[in-house]
Amino acid sequence: MNKTVERRIGLEQEFFLVDRDGVLSDRADEFLRQCHAIAQAESRDSKYFAPEFVRSIVELNTPPAWSLKELAQEYLENLKLALRAAHALDLRLYPLSQYPLHIMPVIRDEPNYHIQARTVGYDRFLNAGRCVGTHLHLDLPPGTIDTRVGVSYTATAEAREELLNLYNLATALDPALIAMASASLFYEGRVLEMAARTVHYRGSEAFGWEGVYTHLPEVGGLRPYAASIEHLVEMQFERYYTWLAAMDRAGVERHLFLNAGGSLLRSGWNPVRLNRQGTVELRATDGDFPEVTLAIATLVYNAADRVRREGWTVRPAEGSRVFQTVDHQLVIPDFAYLNGDLFYAAVTEGMKNADVKAYLDSVLAFAAQGGEGADYLTKLRSSLDHYQTTEAKLLKEFAPTTSEISREDGLRLVRWACDRLEEQIELLSRQDPLTILSQL
Repeated sequence: MNKTVERRIGLEQEFFLVDRDGVLSDRADEFLRQCHAIAQAESRDSKYFAPEFVRSIVELNTPPAWSLKELAQEYLENLKLALRAAHALDLRLYPLSQYPLHIMPVIRDEPNYHIQARTVGYDRFLNAGRCVGTHLHLDLPPGTIDTRVGVSYTATAEAREELLNLYNLATALDPALIAMASASLFYEGRVLEMAARTVHYRGSEAFGWEGVYTHLPEVGGLRPYAASIEHLVEMQFERYYTWLAAMDRAGVERHLFLNAGGSLLRSGWNPVRLNRQGTVELRATDGDFPEVTLAIATLVYNAADRVRREGWTVRPAEGSRVFQTVDHQLVIPDFAYLNGDLFYAAVTEGMKNADVKAYLDSVLAFAAQGGEGADYLTKLRSSLDHYQTTEAKLLKEFAPTTSEISREDGLRLVRWACDRLEEQIELLSRQDPLTILSQL
């Protein structure tokens, strides 16, 4: 039975800063001061323009939105403001998940960043400064999250069930976000025809991918589905103590982490995590163009909205490979498959893989049943055979003839992506963005 459930969605997207030639720029602080000045002059909140841990990356956020239309409008308005600030300084925003040429990120001199770098190793941690991503936040009932214990002891049974269902749903969506938003083709000047941000940020010991969290999957990898709220809380503490043990091995004093604001919920950088702001945070999406970012936001929001409104219980089943609805249960792929063969296929083949396509078709079929943007998701589902990721478009536009990209071609790619970003912002700002997307 349908019920009215009002929940918000939020979005964070990271961008590289480059100059007019496409060369990476470390002028993030200057750029942010310009954003804040414009925001204040226009009576907009300047806190949505934020620094990242390296000086060549900035983060643009939206205020929590009650609808996809509101989210898209806030997102585009903040992007337009950021473009004005960048142009005033002869800078541009580069949105794609990796800068194509070799870079040496400059880490800010702040304790929490150096703690992370010392714990995982500076060379390994620099991979995080070579990638940009997009994070989505799904709102939870007020008071559900407790930063000390993960889930509040006073949360109602209904709030706990909603959290459990959303956490499992977000986990089950992980390969979809990777496959749809693969925006990489080059990494550190080399051709890498796979989801390079996932490989170099998350990493995987099983598949030989050396990323930031390869040897700390509890801290940076996808965690299993939660069988219960108690199990979900146990995983938060397991991650926390794993991180403290890693610090001990690296000779990092625990009090440094705690003095820098470290806590139970700040000890993990997983693709799906509980956020101290009271949300389930999905962190797997590459930095990409607005049309891809909004498509994924629509998919995630509609799937979550349907789970809430119609009261679906979200649980895995052994042997399941796709989303299925059975007796008012949303049956999702079993975790061994989801985080094994399906994850590998999403990273290495993406939409070209038949299993990935079948899984994504089932995800879209569930998410497109009513709600805002349902028509757009239905159209997207019907055109999956022709869906092209940004990576695929780059492959056509900048077809590599060797295993490396030249500096000239790399800078040309950056300028091309900056142009596309600005064109899409202008196009999507003309009317309701979801209407425009469904017409493309």
